[in-house]
Amino acid sequence: MTPVGSINPLLTGGSLLNKIDAPLPKLPGVHLGGATAPASGEGFGRMLDGLVATVDAKQQEAQALTQKVLLGDSGQLHQSVIAMQEAGVSFSLMVEVRNKLIESYQELMRMQV
Repeated sequence: MTPVGSINPLLTGGSLLNKIDAPLPKLPGVHLGGATAPASGEGFGRMLDGLVATVDAKQQEAQALTQKVLLGDSGQLHQSVIAMQEAGVSFSLMVEVRNKLIESYQELMRMQV
């Protein structure tokens, strides 16, 4: 048994293809940066759309806070810097996820059938 649960189809007697459409397990202490695990019926693409929307929202929030500081409406420079760092880290994470997905796709295309 792994921390995620029993995922070896040979041990459980199930098929791996049947487990692909299963909803994601809720793990304690795991937070996807505002994104939630897809409900039954939602797909992987919708989850990615949600992650991109979350990153975009963080970037827009950081831009708004920075603009307020530059215009003198707010004297809270530290909040603006923190928001910019959060937006930068979430964007970097999104780019790395994209890179891994592309690598996985390319690896699948190289497989001999």
